[in-house]
Amino acid sequence: MSIKKKKPITSSQRFKIINSFKEITKHFPEKTLSRGKNKTGGRNNGGKMTIRYRGGGHKKKYRRIDYKRNKFGITAIIKSIEYDPNRSSFISLLFYKDGEKRYILSIDGLEIGKKIISDKYTIPELGNAMYIMNIPLGTIISCVELFPGKGAIFARSAGAYVQLIAKSEKFSTIKLPSGETRMVYSNCMATIGSIANSDHKLEIDGKAGRKRWLGKRPRTRGVAMNPVDHPMGGGEGKASGGHPRNRNGLPSNGFKTRDKKKKSNKFIINKKYKK
Repeated sequence: MSIKKKKPITSSQRFKIINSFKEITKHFPEKTLSRGKNKTGGRNNGGKMTIRYRGGGHKKKYRRIDYKRNKFGITAIIKSIEYDPNRSSFISLLFYKDGEKRYILSIDGLEIGKKIISDKYTIPELGNAMYIMNIPLGTIISCVELFPGKGAIFARSAGAYVQLIAKSEKFSTIKLPSGETRMVYSNCMATIGSIANSDHKLEIDGKAGRKRWLGKRPRTRGVAMNPVDHPMGGGEGKASGGHPRNRNGLPSNGFKTRDKKKKSNKFIINKKYKK
């Protein structure tokens, strides 16, 4: 991927850094794999705002992504690489030998015309999907399942990947981008390679209007509110705030929010952000 820095012809372009979209080869989604997407603007069925700072945005179509990669033993060819407004990564359109079409998350390094395959055991090449137990140790993988057959959960955003560091007959150990080390079932599916569009994190909007295109309304700081509206509100001048917290009083920095009774906690070996 490549990014481009806009010339400061206008004030909104002075700090603007955007994607060049050189990898994109098709600008309209596959009709059989897309559908309309309704918007709520943050309102419920009664018209009451239940989610703040949401509204507007450009019209979108939802693309159905194949997260399971369960079409075993059939070779597919990459026909196009497309932009998806619903996610940070690009997507690839696959044409299978039997005539079926599917979208997958684009893998960094894959090009048009490349043949890939999904199976329980296959050659560990870019784009191929297989059981984790059959992937060599140290391999960079993405789109990893948490439970067999449920579809990819880990490493789905732009530039994301995990590394396979150990495996056994029942469980394998992976290291996540956050630094967390955890176990997953060895018969879970994973895709070889990292997700494309890794420079997405370098983009700078340049103006507030670009956020509005994405359906995000201006966000009001808690310290700018009154005490009745937010725990961090009130005070003389800027003498307010204290420890950062949400409007319900729950601390936001350094406070653990993961459920202690979550079933998958037993699979975590080393937690993220370990001191």
